[in-house]
Amino acid sequence: MRVIRQALLFAPLCVLGACAEAPAPAPAPDSQSDQCQATSFRGLTGQPRSVLGKMTLPAGTRVIGPRDPVTMDYRANRLNFEIGQDGKIAKIACY
Repeated sequence: MRVIRQALLFAPLCVLGACAEAPAPAPAPDSQSDQCQATSFRGLTGQPRSVLGKMTLPAGTRVIGPRDPVTMDYRANRLNFEIGQDGKIAKIACY
């Protein structure tokens, strides 16, 4: 009888434990911290690709043309410049 009472006392706790919120998912790569300092280059968006040739960019920076093949490995500290069909810088991001 005592075992049944204890089970009845702990049953609601087990149910409440199942209702606990799951941990928040990790933020998407685009929303993570700016490890590659892409925000400091945001002013270049819309500029012609040729401006990048006159700059000293961090090691590992990729300049990606509209039809360039790109590896899909993610590195939060890698700066990427995506060039649009018009030859201008369309996107600057870390990935």
